[in-house]
Amino acid sequence: MRRANEPSTGRQIGVSLALLVIDFMLIAWSVYGVGIAGWADSYESDGVVPSSAAQAASQAMWLLGGGAVLTGGGLLALGWRVPGIVQLVVLGSGAVLVSSMAAG
Repeated sequence: MRRANEPSTGRQIGVSLALLVIDFMLIAWSVYGVGIAGWADSYESDGVVPSSAAQAASQAMWLLGGGAVLTGGGLLALGWRVPGIVQLVVLGSGAVLVSSMAAG
């Protein structure tokens, strides 16, 4: 049974879709940044300096993972289950994707 102060499921789905667009833009920007850093690293052949692609991937991973915890956890704490779970899954998956780019 739904409590009177909980948001409707339709409102939660709407918020989820709006946040999903923002999430995908952030993930695409992160993947692009790591890709560009990797491309730039391909022109440096000394191998002594740590790769900027790994550094960019680490920063993007922390950004996406932190965003997942803060926004997803915050929404869940407020009782917004649908957008909270969507944030945790999408941004968490983006963090895993970006970290796998650094490893490969």
